[in-house]
Amino acid sequence: MAPALQVLERSLPLGDRVYATLREYLRAGRLEKGQLLQEAALAAQLGVSRTPVREALARLASEGLVVAEGRSFTVPTLNDADIEDIYELRYLLEPQALREIAESRPKREALAPLRKALEEMRAANEAGDGAEFMEANYRFRAEWMHRVPNRRLARAIELYADHVRYLRAFTLGDAEVRAAVLKGLKRLLNALEAGDGDAAAAAMLAHLAKAKSILLERNG
Repeated sequence: MAPALQVLERSLPLGDRVYATLREYLRAGRLEKGQLLQEAALAAQLGVSRTPVREALARLASEGLVVAEGRSFTVPTLNDADIEDIYELRYLLEPQALREIAESRPKREALAPLRKALEEMRAANEAGDGAEFMEANYRFRAEWMHRVPNRRLARAIELYADHVRYLRAFTLGDAEVRAAVLKGLKRLLNALEAGDGDAAAAAMLAHLAKAKSILLERNG
């Protein structure tokens, strides 16, 4: 049975809130691959009219995060070719973003939230808590994304990363995967602290390559 959606508190602009809520559910894997998304059902579960739901679904479809199926939408099922295409773009975008952050020479205190998130990931891994590890991993990512000097680059990264984020929700329950993620992000943070753009770009490229190999192995 698909998970129930929470009724939204009414505030303006409602269409943006519906969009953000559905996008976050997609990111977190709370909407399952192949799940049918119908305006009326979603509107009832979210406690809103059909109009903001229709607008949100159309916006998500324009970004490729849901697929139009007649008058309804579905959560896409990514095949291996889709993952290859998405990671080809991520290889181009994300190493450059980390290079720019490192070359901006961030102060040590500015990177404190990344160190904190990495420590939270380590603690969650030791506790075998995949859900908390994933949340801390999202915080780590949000922190470095916030520091990308080129905001257009950051928005492009956000879009394409979202296409595979829901798949990662099904891999971080594996302790071996979590250990690999920790190792890659520690290397990345060290490069940022050193202000080494080349090392930061290389660390992100290696991290993405590992993530892609895991997704391809587990996708199916």
